[in-house]
Amino acid sequence: MTTTELWRHDNPQATQMWKFLQHVNKKYGLNLNDYPALYKWSVENVAAFWEETWHFVGVVASRRFDQVLPVDAPMFPRPDFFAGALLNFAENLLFPANVEVDQAATAVITVTENEDHLSEMSWYELRDQVRQCSSAMRAAGVKQNSVVAGFVANHVQALVALLSSAAVGAIWTGISPDNGVSAVLDRLVQIRPQVLFADSSTLYNGKEWSSKPKTLEIVEELKKHGLELVVVINPLKTPDLGLDEIRSKGVKAEEYESWLLNAPSEFLTFKKLPASHPLYILYSSGTTGLPKAIVHTAGGTLLQHKKEHFIHCSLGPSSRLLYYTTTSWMMHHWSVSALAVGSSLVLYAGSPFKPHGYLSIPRLLSSLRVTHFGTSAAYLTALEANNIRPIDDPSLDLSALEAIYSTASPLPPSTFAFVYTAFPANINLASITGGTDIISLFGCPCPLLPVRAGEIQCAGLGMAIGVVDSASPSDAPAPVHPADSPGDLVCTAPFPCQPLTFFGPGGDEKYRLAYFDRFPGLWHHGDFVRMDPDTGGLVMLGRSDGVLKPAGVRFGSAEIYNVLTRFFSHEIAEAVCVGRRRESDRDETVCLFVVMSEGSVFDDALRGKIKAAVRRELSPRHVPGVIEEALGGVPKTGNGKKIEVAVKQILSGMQVKTNASVANPEALEWFRAWALQAEVADGIVAN
Repeated sequence: MTTTELWRHDNPQATQMWKFLQHVNKKYGLNLNDYPALYKWSVENVAAFWEETWHFVGVVASRRFDQVLPVDAPMFPRPDFFAGALLNFAENLLFPANVEVDQAATAVITVTENEDHLSEMSWYELRDQVRQCSSAMRAAGVKQNSVVAGFVANHVQALVALLSSAAVGAIWTGISPDNGVSAVLDRLVQIRPQVLFADSSTLYNGKEWSSKPKTLEIVEELKKHGLELVVVINPLKTPDLGLDEIRSKGVKAEEYESWLLNAPSEFLTFKKLPASHPLYILYSSGTTGLPKAIVHTAGGTLLQHKKEHFIHCSLGPSSRLLYYTTTSWMMHHWSVSALAVGSSLVLYAGSPFKPHGYLSIPRLLSSLRVTHFGTSAAYLTALEANNIRPIDDPSLDLSALEAIYSTASPLPPSTFAFVYTAFPANINLASITGGTDIISLFGCPCPLLPVRAGEIQCAGLGMAIGVVDSASPSDAPAPVHPADSPGDLVCTAPFPCQPLTFFGPGGDEKYRLAYFDRFPGLWHHGDFVRMDPDTGGLVMLGRSDGVLKPAGVRFGSAEIYNVLTRFFSHEIAEAVCVGRRRESDRDETVCLFVVMSEGSVFDDALRGKIKAAVRRELSPRHVPGVIEEALGGVPKTGNGKKIEVAVKQILSGMQVKTNASVANPEALEWFRAWALQAEVADGIVAN
């Protein structure tokens, strides 16, 4: 059924998307006249599409590629896109191709809850900071394939460190300071960083939080795994940086500003590397074991982001992007790439509701003349729930705003409609979807298509997605029938931003198991989705696997299990942790069910201890919203594997579809009964 249309571009022929369509028509003698036709061409002509994208968006390369990808290349093993090309990611962001930037113009604005902390940096200054930082890195022994980590907030110093790492050919990984020590070490121990950038403190919700105690614990452990240098960033001008205490752990420690000033005086240079060279490490949300370290490539990340920014989002040198994100989230990496199309960035660290309540972010959008604003669905639904309409505030000028992007969780249809009454009606409100796994988007904005309530506008160009029946056998994936039925999101053709591998021993096999085990030959993304055959729009229905995603923060149940094992092994025998999102729910709730050891008692005191431990060791966003005793036990397969997906589907009101034989079906029956009682208690169904 066609949903309500909320927006159309007033001049689609003026957009880069239309210009790209006309370029393809002219070069290939085609008569494509709308987005569906252009999309169809892009996924049926993979090599030609990505070659045209390379030239249209512009890539700075010292050597041209020999071929886009091998003929008839499979999705796995990952094909070598743009073999022969030599480029540098940082150079492409600092000296963007196909656009003109004034080196005196503002490139980056850093903002916190404290309005006195606002600072601006020009393109010239940003380039010079990267010159100094990359020189200091080289002097410290950082080279191609070294790993550089940031335990840092979203500010310009973090951006400089990221770009400097890329400039010398190192691999960057970022983790937000709101993560607990266990969460940080679960990620960093396995990748063994040589250098760690760490904030001395952060400002959140009106309070300064010292990062020193966490940093000291992290350094003490990482020293055993190759850490050599810690560079302490002091964004809040904290008097005690703890440099001597860090040095007492057996590593070098430097203050960021002094470290840059004392760097060898060198020209800004960029290590030219293959397109498939490792650039970033991000982390999966696997349901077993440690988070898997996903390695993303420089060329694939650059080209995919430029396609999305320049063609899909209409970003350019006159644009200014503010994406509310932490450095842990892939949207941080996505947003900083907007430099590559000449856009300026607003980097914000802090609560979105400080210092002016619900109008804190809208005030920034107004005062900084932001054109493109990205956030989570949870933020927009909070505005809706509290009837906050920035457009009605006469002190705000939102006339520069062109687009609002919402991701992390599905945006409810009512919130789509609300946004068009709360912000200027001419904006492109785009619910977008993709993920850490691809460091980009499957579902994109599109200036040639309308915005419809509750729908993602379209699949991105070159992303050959489909929806298959969740119950299909692995060797015979079947499209859903009817075509608008829900099913599993898959991708059927190679794309450049596929991960290179997973970091560490056995990385390729972990990679295969993560994406190509369910349906060999197809990328299985783990999202439950419905596609509208009439509009081409996508409706996200949640995760089809055991990944938890409350308020868009993705993590695996294993992180919760690890805390239980560490602190509650005597009281708790086993547990199952899943996300619940029922039709009436606006967000996913983390639900933890525990089976008590013999002689132990489940009560409110234990519930409180679990919440406190998870908050302390991981983060406030990891804390389960529901903690209950699983009186029927944990459902398992015959080989002892927890059946998390079945529990998740039951709690979310879905029909259970699993091919695994259940060793203890009575456990599933208990969850069915519990879910029904919860719906009665929440007023969803009558008693």
